Amino acid sequence: MSLRLREVALRLDEQENVLPDKIAALLTIPRTEINNWKIVRKGIDARRKPEVLRVYTIEFSHADEAALLQRHRQNHCLIAAALQPMPEILVLKTQPRVLVVGMGPAGLFAALQLIETGALVTLIERGKAVAERVRDVDNFWSGGKLDPESNIQFGEGGAGTFSDGKLTSRLNHPLMRQVLETLVRFGAPEEILLQAKPHVGSDRLRKVLINFRQHLLALGVDIRFSTRLDGLQIQQGSICAGLSEGQEFRCDQLVLALGHSARDTYQMLQGAAVALEAKPFAVGLRVEHPLDLINHIQYGREKHPQLPAAEYSLAWNDPQSGRGVYSFCMCPGGMVVNAASEPGALVVNGMSNFSRVAEFSNSALVVAVRPEDFDADGPLAGIAFQRKWEQRAYQIGGGNWRAPAQPLLEFLGGQSGPLRSSCRPAVVHADLSNCLPAFVIDGLRKALPQFNRRMRGFVGPEATLIGVETRTSAPVRILRDGSGESISHPGLFPVGEGAGYAGGIMSAAVDGLKTAKNILQRYQV
Repeated sequence: MSLRLREVALRLDEQENVLPDKIAALLTIPRTEINNWKIVRKGIDARRKPEVLRVYTIEFSHADEAALLQRHRQNHCLIAAALQPMPEILVLKTQPRVLVVGMGPAGLFAALQLIETGALVTLIERGKAVAERVRDVDNFWSGGKLDPESNIQFGEGGAGTFSDGKLTSRLNHPLMRQVLETLVRFGAPEEILLQAKPHVGSDRLRKVLINFRQHLLALGVDIRFSTRLDGLQIQQGSICAGLSEGQEFRCDQLVLALGHSARDTYQMLQGAAVALEAKPFAVGLRVEHPLDLINHIQYGREKHPQLPAAEYSLAWNDPQSGRGVYSFCMCPGGMVVNAASEPGALVVNGMSNFSRVAEFSNSALVVAVRPEDFDADGPLAGIAFQRKWEQRAYQIGGGNWRAPAQPLLEFLGGQSGPLRSSCRPAVVHADLSNCLPAFVIDGLRKALPQFNRRMRGFVGPEATLIGVETRTSAPVRILRDGSGESISHPGLFPVGEGAGYAGGIMSAAVDGLKTAKNILQRYQV
């Protein structure tokens, strides 16, 4: 057995080698009784700024751990370290053929679990490999044409490839550790295993994806890029193949990890009578502030070398409408990106590299949207809602991929000022109240003063709003049972964010792993 002590604090000028002395002082035992110590988690406590602390969870051994636990039984920070569960070993009686559709985190981790357990796996992706995809996106941002099949939404790694690479989730599942360790195995920095808020960064994530793909290929996965699922084949009431431009991919089971922007795939699924429903999501704007300003607001001091670029999370519930208004996908030291995937429709998102040292920090500020807000009925009504406002943003921006933007103070009825934004290819001054539904604009205008009370200086002359942010999560849910199988189509397993069951890299990866395990158990000896 070993012990864990949480909330061991260091000042910014203290070195980590004094942690055992801190433990000894907190537990009133000699330093010599602290053995085999290691850091298992670390984060930042800025609640008493400008006195910002680094906070650690430490695992260590002691000659009489039971007695130490008993002596400090009132100390909720000292616990017995949980034993790591033994990995589940599945032995298959038959070798299933599984078609995995989509190379986002859900599809990649499902394919990995399936192939490493002994299934035959074909993995198809409508977009391109990551290196080609990066070139296509850079060309688009530089004023070139949009490629509807190779962009920020579609291609190897999914939409998360052009993001901050955040590895946090409200989900608390044992498989999260497996996801982190797998990412480290493929080249992510080891520190993500310790950080309270781990991230890989878009630049590092691309290298991880290449290593991930090479591993899958070495194990025998048949990977096909530029291959879009456009049909399902059913035999004896169950999925028996996926179709792509007349090509047939025979399978026993089909894992559908389509991503939240695969609107044509949703259309195909509706035509095939797959059980779908409209689901809530959120829409709004991106906000950009200078990185140094957010650092100062959050830390109350100049940034110290021991401190990461500051993050924030804001939320407010409108008591009149009952709608939540909140920040989403915060990217410290990053950039706002034009994330379009359809001609004539503009949507923005945020991205950061691993270093998080770019001039601006940004996040989405969004308002909850419900199915009753949509202009039509049916499971695809949310897509029509998104498209309407993305097309409006494209038109207001001038029809040449410039994103409409407005100084935050002007948006609130105050004085105008210069537009400062990282968004490529450019932004253009616009009245953002014309870019979104009135209830969203009203919600943002009510929430911003509340956010400023939490973060003094958040509402100020250096802040810029950019529109529109509509792809916060899937607008459709593909209905499934407890094992992850479609309730209408046996053999179809919708997974991840595009299926409506995850939000972000970690939860999507875990969903892919869980569903793969459920499939494999059907073939277990």
